[in-house]
Amino acid sequence: MMIQPLFALVFLEVVVILTLIFRTPLRKPVLMALDKSKQGRGPVIVKSAGGTLFVVLVSILFNVTLMQNRATDSGTVNPTDQVLLANNLLEASLLGFTLFLALVIDRLHYYIKELRLLRKTLEGEKKTNQSRD
Repeated sequence: MMIQPLFALVFLEVVVILTLIFRTPLRKPVLMALDKSKQGRGPVIVKSAGGTLFVVLVSILFNVTLMQNRATDSGTVNPTDQVLLANNLLEASLLGFTLFLALVIDRLHYYIKELRLLRKTLEGEKKTNQSRD
């Protein structure tokens, strides 16, 4: 159900992280897209989507604990419950990875912007020091 889109989302986030880490021709457009997403209504949309994913993650984890408690209470494990438990655990782990990688992308974008600003400031200081000498 939800597993294929989550795998695609995780792989997409990994690709974005790799393009941000290494200097590739795609780095500048990705940074521009991230800059655009942080303007206007972008932060509200991202926070609401992240909050929704977090609520779904908590719901899945709650269902997993209910299944585990039912298995320990009855003493036997139902094969159907085993399959459902494995599916829910996979979905929960993929959602957790998705949220974590989104946080990594956000921090990488912030640090790249700060580094660019520091380099511009440093170059300006070097030019002013060279003009004084």
